[in-house]
Amino acid sequence: MTKNLLVELGLEELPAYVVTPSEKQLGEKMAAFLDENRLSYEGIQTFSTPRRLAIRVLGLAEQQTDLTEDFKGPSKKIALDADGNFSKAAQGFVRGKGLTVDDIEFREIKGEEYVYVTKHEAGKPAKEVLTGIPEVLASLSFPVSMHWANNTFEYIRPVHTLIVLLDDEALDLDFLDIHSGRVSRGHRFLGHEVEIRHADSYEEDLRKVYVIADSIERENMIREQIKAIEVEQGVQVQVDEGLLNEVLNLVEYPTAFIGNFDPKYLEVPEEVLVTSMETHQRYFVVRDLEGNLKPNFISVRNGNAEHLENVIRGNEKVLVARLEDGEFFWREDQKLKIEDLVAKLSHVTFHEKIGSLREHMIRSGQIAILLAEKAGLSVDETVDLARAAAIYKFDLLTGMVGEFDELQGVMGEKYALLAGENARVAQAIREHYLPDSADGALPESKVGAILALADKLDTLLSFFSVGLIPSGSNDPYALRRATQGIVRILEDFGWKIPMDELIASLYALSFDSLTYDNQEEVLNFIKARVDKMMGSTAKDIKEAVLASSNFVVSDMIEAAEALTEAAKTEDYKSSVESLSRAFNLAEKAEGSVKVDASLFENEQEKELAQEVESLELKGSASDKVAQLFALSPVIDAFFDNTMVMAEDVDVKNNRLAILVELVNKAKTVATFNLLNTK
Repeated sequence: MTKNLLVELGLEELPAYVVTPSEKQLGEKMAAFLDENRLSYEGIQTFSTPRRLAIRVLGLAEQQTDLTEDFKGPSKKIALDADGNFSKAAQGFVRGKGLTVDDIEFREIKGEEYVYVTKHEAGKPAKEVLTGIPEVLASLSFPVSMHWANNTFEYIRPVHTLIVLLDDEALDLDFLDIHSGRVSRGHRFLGHEVEIRHADSYEEDLRKVYVIADSIERENMIREQIKAIEVEQGVQVQVDEGLLNEVLNLVEYPTAFIGNFDPKYLEVPEEVLVTSMETHQRYFVVRDLEGNLKPNFISVRNGNAEHLENVIRGNEKVLVARLEDGEFFWREDQKLKIEDLVAKLSHVTFHEKIGSLREHMIRSGQIAILLAEKAGLSVDETVDLARAAAIYKFDLLTGMVGEFDELQGVMGEKYALLAGENARVAQAIREHYLPDSADGALPESKVGAILALADKLDTLLSFFSVGLIPSGSNDPYALRRATQGIVRILEDFGWKIPMDELIASLYALSFDSLTYDNQEEVLNFIKARVDKMMGSTAKDIKEAVLASSNFVVSDMIEAAEALTEAAKTEDYKSSVESLSRAFNLAEKAEGSVKVDASLFENEQEKELAQEVESLELKGSASDKVAQLFALSPVIDAFFDNTMVMAEDVDVKNNRLAILVELVNKAKTVATFNLLNTK
């Protein structure tokens, strides 16, 4: 017979961003606890609100499954002393298993006998095992924690209640000085304390006190309420999924409503209005059926529909204050001059060890022009790039960006257009911040992409040069994100710029403000980001590609994909082994030696030399791998009929020279002797 288990931990309001991950984590940790303790179950349901984390285990067995385990001990010759008695080694072994020497038996393995003991452990009742639930709760990890009252322990928020029910039976447990019972807390304003009658009545009991415990049900309520407003008002609502998840974890009983603001604010740039509503007030944006912004918003109340008109008026009043700020800054910022703002950036610190923002811009500008040549930008594009690089941080000193820092770059584009800058320059100012997250949108224009690369490259090199290098998970200046942006942009635009050559050329630049340092560390850091871009590619393929002589990001990504596909073919193992043998022997070559046809002693070395000489790796990475693999029979024939390390030094060096030439070409794809064929 099975039972259902309910565990609820009642807390002070959790930060919204913590709720969903914590709900998931509780489910995973409880599943691991039950599996480890041999308690079978049919399924797990999780629940969460801002004030509780809960889990219900369905079909929990009444006791653990029995355990029978065999343990291998020392060999018989070690287990028995000269008199045939059990040695201390044997006695210690069985004692460690909770058994005695009477439980020992000997089993033969590959001609030698070893000590074996079999341990039988009867399953314990579930209620005895479940006393470990507080340990599961204590094992939850959070990005922040706190301690309260006079306690020394820390947790995400103060704990108020603990419920552990096995069907309708309340188990007697303690966690962080809180004794378990069956009392939960209802909605902070609309509800009251409530007894949970049974593990299966959890949602019903809480619903009576205005708490929707199931986060999926709560989300569906919000979506359905918004849809109802859309139909009633003839509008469409911009439901941002990240915002929805945040709102979901701020309410226990959701009621969506529509509010209004004065249409005059629509004259302010849409981005300002959307940022005010979504980011600052957690409102959903409302548009007409053609997609135009309307002077409305949708918010979600943590409560029912009673006195909703008062709530609407309060939200409208708060939003108007934000919109007034936006309108004021929009109007006042247009009185400023770009050149004046750029000059003032000389007094704004980029970093105390690195210098001002203006100095950062100057370095980025030089890098941008160098990149423009390597990427093949046109004369007009290069002119626009130079202009954008000269002014691109000016909006940081505007009132709007000072108040709404999320709009940096966005407002730069708008103010640049108002000041008469051309569209390509303005667009680059906005795009230089992209991507603004690991998987964020990339620049669409070449000028914007080059400016983004230049800005991120100087940021990377500057911080590395003054010793501010990320270690472990510590990365306060988001250099990993910046570098990920660099390699993503290069890969997306397909610019065949070797990173080792590029970095070397940047280190050759001269600035009054800073001298770049730690070049090797920078290259390794970039390679680590390329490694990350390869995702779930096999480790040996990653290592082989990263060790290649080709540091062009798009080529490396393509090579990893090509080798991953090639690894599924029948001739992969034999082809890689042939090339690996060539790589290993080529390492024995000393100095620079050219192939001399007069020293050939058989047809096989002559054929390999001719094939290598005519080898031009062209086309896609898959084509190049196919060309190299096609040489496998020729390479094998060479090795089968040729002693590479001949006694004649000239002959030996000539044969090594053939292999070196082959390896130099193959290494533009991968270092093949790093591939695993076992």
